[in-house]
Amino acid sequence: MTRKDVVKLAVEHKKPPYVPWDIVFSTAGQKTAAAYYGADDVDALLQNHFMYISSGITRFKDAGNGQISDGFGVKWVRNMSEDVAMPQGLVLPEPTLTGCHFPDAKHPGYYSHIPAILDKYHDRFLIFAIGYTLFERAWTLRGMENLMMDIIEHPQFVHNLLDAITDVNMAQIEMALQFDFDCFHFGDDWGHQHGLFISRAHWMEFIYPRMKRMFDRVRKAGKYISIHSCGDVHELFDDLIGIGLNIANPFQPEAMDVHGLMKRYRGKLAFHGGLSTQQTLPYGTVDEVIAETRKLLKAGAKGGYIFAPAHGVGGEVPIKNIDAVVELLHSQPGFMSKQ
Repeated sequence: MTRKDVVKLAVEHKKPPYVPWDIVFSTAGQKTAAAYYGADDVDALLQNHFMYISSGITRFKDAGNGQISDGFGVKWVRNMSEDVAMPQGLVLPEPTLTGCHFPDAKHPGYYSHIPAILDKYHDRFLIFAIGYTLFERAWTLRGMENLMMDIIEHPQFVHNLLDAITDVNMAQIEMALQFDFDCFHFGDDWGHQHGLFISRAHWMEFIYPRMKRMFDRVRKAGKYISIHSCGDVHELFDDLIGIGLNIANPFQPEAMDVHGLMKRYRGKLAFHGGLSTQQTLPYGTVDEVIAETRKLLKAGAKGGYIFAPAHGVGGEVPIKNIDAVVELLHSQPGFMSKQ
């Protein structure tokens, strides 16, 4: 049984031979882990079950003056840490799309890297990821404060902007469906620690119809659907399940009742994440990390769960804590090491 097969069992709420996992590092965390393990390919040592692949549209390029830019023309700067980039200036300084040029998402050059990666990691659960899917892409172009005001003062502009972004995403989906992906992943933060950035009514008006349009195409192709949204977005789960969502990430314990939601949605929605990257991993003892990991593995033993930290593991996390997690994951009965 491949790692892909194990993930599919879990996502379909069937009992897997062990709980699959996915541990992703931030840039700083990756450097810390590489130094600790003495290996450049930490991912191979971890034996992760997911493999994410994106188009080249969001790939950063050097824009000079200490800035980087993406395919939408957004310029970013890392002035706080190598893990955090913030957009600079506004691609859309006014509430109009006049003169705005979005990337040609059907350009084959954006996808030329995909076949080699799929071939190398064919035994994993292969995911085509669209980051900054909708709301996040809109605010990087317009600015968060401006976009929030536009929802009230210029709603038609917001509809036009989100439709244009969705068109780019639909083109990416069509291109990606030429390859043998298992799942399509949409990253779009909608929440903070205690709820949604915008009201549920506004989410239903502006976000839901576009997510449904994208989900419908992926479902028609017979692929799994995953979302990433930080914060407490549990009030949207029923709506998202209704349009085909299979996996919810990152499942932050500080923002949501992890174990309560796993019980509530058993058989309906698989969860991916759950181990605290705000408290337990960076500040807990090894024993505390092991205890929380064991609790999550026990809860996910019958399916419907992929173990993971709630977000990318940062450089501030003691490597001994991650090493304890990895050892516990690899020691699960039923897991056969690929090393």
